[in-house]
Amino acid sequence: MHTTIPATTDSTVARRINAVVDSLEPELLEVRRHIHAHPETARMEHGTTTYLAQRLRAAGLDPRLLEGTGLVVNIGADPRERGRRRIGLRADLDALPVHETSGLPFASERDGFAHACGHDIHTAALYGAALTLKALDDAGELPIGVRCVFQPAEEVQPGGAESAINQGVLDGVEQIYALHCDPKVDVGRVGSRIGPITAASDSVTITVTSEGGHTSRPHLTGDVVFALGQLITQLPAVLGRRLDPRAGVNLTWGAVHAGRAPNAIPASGSLTGTLRCLDARAWQRAAKLVQESATQVLAPLGVEVELSYVRGIPPVVNEERAVRTIDAAAKDVIGPESVVLTEQSLGGEDFAWYLTRIPGAMVRLGTRTPGGPSYDLHRGDIVFDERAIGIGARLLARTAILAGDGTAGQARSE
Repeated sequence: MHTTIPATTDSTVARRINAVVDSLEPELLEVRRHIHAHPETARMEHGTTTYLAQRLRAAGLDPRLLEGTGLVVNIGADPRERGRRRIGLRADLDALPVHETSGLPFASERDGFAHACGHDIHTAALYGAALTLKALDDAGELPIGVRCVFQPAEEVQPGGAESAINQGVLDGVEQIYALHCDPKVDVGRVGSRIGPITAASDSVTITVTSEGGHTSRPHLTGDVVFALGQLITQLPAVLGRRLDPRAGVNLTWGAVHAGRAPNAIPASGSLTGTLRCLDARAWQRAAKLVQESATQVLAPLGVEVELSYVRGIPPVVNEERAVRTIDAAAKDVIGPESVVLTEQSLGGEDFAWYLTRIPGAMVRLGTRTPGGPSYDLHRGDIVFDERAIGIGARLLARTAILAGDGTAGQARSE
């Protein structure tokens, strides 16, 4: 049974935003369900990009396509002409190579692919915010310029944020905001945090080679399988003693490959995993330390080691004034008790790259039906409460206006 989400506020602008989003709710559900049923993975979001561009143009907006996939759209007159500010809002488009088992009537039509991280919710919410802000602008009620960034390829490393930035999506933007679904937080609630809210995330692949040989004579060759076993256990332990434990370094292996025969020592094998870190300074040291430590762990074993270390993303570090802005927006358009403190996660998010350049914040958008089951992200059976879409649209629209009323940040040059 659904509970009532508190409507709010005594603010004229907030009431106007809520009224516009209320009128858009059926369209936002349609957009979300279309995107959900047609998932596309990183840098393959061609259909999603085309679909959004067509709908935005039909709404009277003029989106600009990014190279490959993704798009941006400006709302309101050029701030340089008004002497006003431009605020950025961002959503991500890509799905995951996950088989959907939700049983929803609009479940993925592409076997083996699903929007299991909620990017369809993010996108529909930003689409709703864009149409809401346009309605305000048409009525002469939008005091700022807003840029909505529909970014591709968040789920891979390197993510799509850096490419989007290189294509100028932050030019003239002085602050940027985003939402991320949280299926452990009730719909109608927003989890926020000043400072780091996610972790750095890098990809680590270690390849070990030797001459190979017979399992009866391991002393005549480098035992690749034994060497991989040493790395699996010892390398995470070494990092825990070489880096400040407060940095929250976590190296976890996701795949191990070596050999096929029970009586043959293979000539090569590999480990692949992720290194996550809560602290940006420790993250800067991690790559060199992993290389040094892996070499030292394997030095007595007579094998060769090769490291592929792909720098992924730094932590998302929320700027204090930006958090206070989005918190105020949530209280304005969702309710006075809507904001809760959230913990820092070891998950990674390439929204971090935007925040290395300009101030901003990401908050967690509650998507759990109160009293219903909890899910973890990236599960094939995950179900998001769709009321979060309208809430997200309200929150993003109101945040942009409140941010434009403040003084934080400086615009990048066009």
